[in-house]
Amino acid sequence: EDLDTIDELRDLARLRIAAHQQRIANSYNKNIRIRRFQIGDLVLRKTFQNTKDPADGKLAPKWEGPYVINSKAGKGVYWLADMEGTLLPRSWNAIHL
Repeated sequence: EDLDTIDELRDLARLRIAAHQQRIANSYNKNIRIRRFQIGDLVLRKTFQNTKDPADGKLAPKWEGPYVINSKAGKGVYWLADMEGTLLPRSWNAIHL
């Protein structure tokens, strides 16, 4: 009898977890904007802590560029080139553009 109760509680917990995860996913997806770029578009690239000059402090620029979208590497991933046409060494996700 106790084993049946434990199994029922476990099943109920699974249902609650699944419902909670679905609510979290819906809340997250509601605020997401899909960014699509065309080849040749000019974009700014987000700067990261390892590329900033530490002497600039919090007044350092948050974006650098402009860069040109050279090609699409996948869903939401792009290869960038600087204004002279030199390709950057790696691809960039659209959330950082």
